[in-house]
Amino acid sequence: MLGYVDALKAVDAVMRAAIPSLERLADVLGLVRSHRINNRSGRVGTYSYSVHGAGCRFVSDDGIEVDVDFAPDGSEIFDLWRLRWYGLSLPEPLDVTDQDLRTAVRSLQPLLTGVVQCR
Repeated sequence: MLGYVDALKAVDAVMRAAIPSLERLADVLGLVRSHRINNRSGRVGTYSYSVHGAGCRFVSDDGIEVDVDFAPDGSEIFDLWRLRWYGLSLPEPLDVTDQDLRTAVRSLQPLLTGVVQCR
């Protein structure tokens, strides 16, 4: 789980370095919707991106996938599905159970905001 958060921070750093007008990663959605970025998918630095609905999927040159949705306030939203796909995309894939992911989320709950309990 912490690896996903670190990967998301790396995506944010690369995107903001490449697009100076980007104040936060969620701004990618607005740039695409306002046609200041012409395509819903493309490449920035070492990442390809694909904007979807309320979020974006980023894939690094080494195949690591980071998919994230954004809340109206721009905060990042992720779930067990996104954590699982991130783990499976690692060079040494991690295939963890839902229970393992739930336990990891609960253990980090004080560090996360807006945690919705998974059943």
